[in-house]
Amino acid sequence: MAAPVLKSNDTTPAIEVKDLECGYGDQVILKNVTFDVPRGEIFFIIGGSGCGKSTLLRHLVGLNTPTKGAVRFLGEPFTEADAGARRAQLRNFGMLFQGGALWTSLTLRQNVALPLEEYTDLSRREIEELAALKLGQVGLGGYEDYYPAEISGGMKKRAGLARALALDPAILFFDEPSAGLDPVTSRKLDELIVEIRDLFGTTIVVVSHELASIYDIADRVIMLEKEAQGIVADGAPRVLATTSKDPRVTEFLTRGTGNIPTL
Repeated sequence: MAAPVLKSNDTTPAIEVKDLECGYGDQVILKNVTFDVPRGEIFFIIGGSGCGKSTLLRHLVGLNTPTKGAVRFLGEPFTEADAGARRAQLRNFGMLFQGGALWTSLTLRQNVALPLEEYTDLSRREIEELAALKLGQVGLGGYEDYYPAEISGGMKKRAGLARALALDPAILFFDEPSAGLDPVTSRKLDELIVEIRDLFGTTIVVVSHELASIYDIADRVIMLEKEAQGIVADGAPRVLATTSKDPRVTEFLTRGTGNIPTL
């Protein structure tokens, strides 16, 4: 089954989530989660520790199966699709995990080549050339033959991003991309995320609690809250910080000061 063809005038949301319930075994973490993400938006899933941010992300991308509800990507059913249809849809999105999730025994070029080997019929030479190109796009040109142990944490994140970009996905997912990074490296990664969106029209979904990133690059956020087991706010972060009547939202977005913090 071929992946959906993207059309420039297609207004179908990149992601549609309807009444999603997420959990592990009999434990329900999130319920009645509903939202859409328009194409080309930089969309953040935010909230305090233990609110279910990473849980939601894992259920969105198919690493876990929701108890209830449905997810659609680019207008196509995902949670309800058969294995073949879901595999075809996997070509439409990439994922950057917290630590980069690189194979330590492989070079950066070999890591980036993995999805190309899995999902394309390109020749070995074409795969190696494309892997080098993707590394160059994230500022790692010249590091193709380095191993993960030979590069910094920020470079590992960028190498993981290069692998996520290998198939030119329409949607990119990030799980706490700034985790473990110093402020300067984190800002550079944020700038790279915006550049990817602007250059390729990629829809970006970021799980984060980092206010600097939220205020700098998020077009829109949904905020999850542990006791509510779901979404308690949806909107532009600066608007929510200054107009929300929910103390849980203002507490998180203003660090308890009632004002947008200087970051």
